[in-house]
Amino acid sequence: MKNVRGLAADPGAQLASERGTRGQVARLILELGPSTAGTLGGRLGLTPAAIRRHLDSLIAEGLIETRTARTYGNRGRGRPAKVFVITDAGRSAFEHAYDDLATSALRFLAETAGSEAVADFARRQVADLEHRYAPVLANGTTLAERVDALAQALSADGYAASAGPAPAIGPQVIGSPAAGGEQLCQHHCPVAHVAAEFPQLCEAETEAFGRLLGTPVQRLATIAHGDGICTTHVTGHPHGKSGATGAVVPGVTNEVVPEETLEGIAESGGLLK
Repeated sequence: MKNVRGLAADPGAQLASERGTRGQVARLILELGPSTAGTLGGRLGLTPAAIRRHLDSLIAEGLIETRTARTYGNRGRGRPAKVFVITDAGRSAFEHAYDDLATSALRFLAETAGSEAVADFARRQVADLEHRYAPVLANGTTLAERVDALAQALSADGYAASAGPAPAIGPQVIGSPAAGGEQLCQHHCPVAHVAAEFPQLCEAETEAFGRLLGTPVQRLATIAHGDGICTTHVTGHPHGKSGATGAVVPGVTNEVVPEETLEGIAESGGLLK
């Protein structure tokens, strides 16, 4: 587990134990991703003045920061909306299932046995998750139900996950109801700091998602890479099959997602907003 010595003296200690209204505000930002003051106040039943006071305190402590909300299409008059996002310091105030020993062990494994050994280790670690989740997802009769079941299972393991329909990415088959697919967002990653150095952990997890859901998936953004949340696009086509018209969906499993698309996902907190 993470070394938490000295946490009590850190301004984020209250967040780690989730005590007080400020902790609730920070936790909500962590779970929702970039959010406006209005959204946060409405969810918590706080007045505009009260939510602003808590947000200002969290900003002063370096636990959250503000960004300009990314807009798509024509924006009306007025200043762009301001959203609040969790910082690395704020994220670290919550419990992480990693420590320096894990990173050192993986470094040693990589140096002595190579990067493929790290990948094998990552797959073995994910195998337990896959084994536990498989029966839960088996109850879903539609892709949307399976993705939702996966999100609930991940949330139970501390990933604060959510699921929903995904907008189309790249050229799509007109009239195909599955063209947009589904989207899975993980607003928290217990091993983000380790995965930042060893992306094999994210890759193994993504592979497991594809097997569990029985359809190709593509990781669009990751917390370990510095994005606000981990976002996974789930296509509507089962492995080995194409859409009703026999067409493949470009830009999802066969092409790299454009950098501007990834940037938009990272800044907006995913496509489920």
